[in-house]
Amino acid sequence: MKKMFLSVIALSLIFFLSGCSKSSDSEGPGRLSIKVTDAPFSIENIESAWVTINKIEIRRTGDGIPDGNPFMTIYEEPVSLNLLELRNGVTETLAEIEIPQGSYNLLRLYVDEASLVLKDNEGSFNVKVPSGQATGIKIFIRPEVKVEGGLTSELLIDFDLSRSFILRGNPESPAGIDGFIFKPVIRAVNNTTAGRIEGKVTNTDEEMLPDAEIWIEQDSVISTTYTDNSGQYVLPGIPAGSYSVFATKENHDTVSYSGIEISEGNRTICDFILTEI
Repeated sequence: MKKMFLSVIALSLIFFLSGCSKSSDSEGPGRLSIKVTDAPFSIENIESAWVTINKIEIRRTGDGIPDGNPFMTIYEEPVSLNLLELRNGVTETLAEIEIPQGSYNLLRLYVDEASLVLKDNEGSFNVKVPSGQATGIKIFIRPEVKVEGGLTSELLIDFDLSRSFILRGNPESPAGIDGFIFKPVIRAVNNTTAGRIEGKVTNTDEEMLPDAEIWIEQDSVISTTYTDNSGQYVLPGIPAGSYSVFATKENHDTVSYSGIEISEGNRTICDFILTEI
């Protein structure tokens, strides 16, 4: 069974290059809408989790030859986000702009600062971002996203704080927590070719289970989340394909399903029943 510790926190930021319909100007630029969301996770010991983003840049495929600055700025306005408020597919729009047609394969995300506030007066922790402020965090987009005139594309940025915020110290020792080290782990997904998986987790008495851990694998772990207070979960931005999906909770067994198919632009429902042990 997977065990949940204070340092195991799964968050995600979602930015969409999106829209709804094709315009009459198919030769013109595409439109870019930037949104942010957070995958749900257990907040038993967390009061808030803040990240400040001050700029986002994108690079067109093939522009990797050193030429000064091949990146194009698509967002430049500091914004602080409490990721706990963006859960289970809830998004917040940062900006909507038009960008030239073409394929894009690399982002650069500038994170000014990050912090965690713990419950029960256990303290707040400001964490320095080693390269996120000065040089940006480079994130390859796989597969690359294609923007066409008058059409829309979607890009998902998954900010995995389960591996990005590393606990220093031992909360069970007299010295307690000595802060966090911030080493961002981020994936970028072409959401145009992605789907989502969602569902509920109950026990054998059909009672909804909050804080159950859900993760999806394809050779390795792709994404992780936790059920909310109503026992529901959502894993957005999963590239189309076949996966294994797992669910567990402390003092319960682990249930898995293999061969779960995720298709482009659709949602897959996968419910779990866990047995108490």
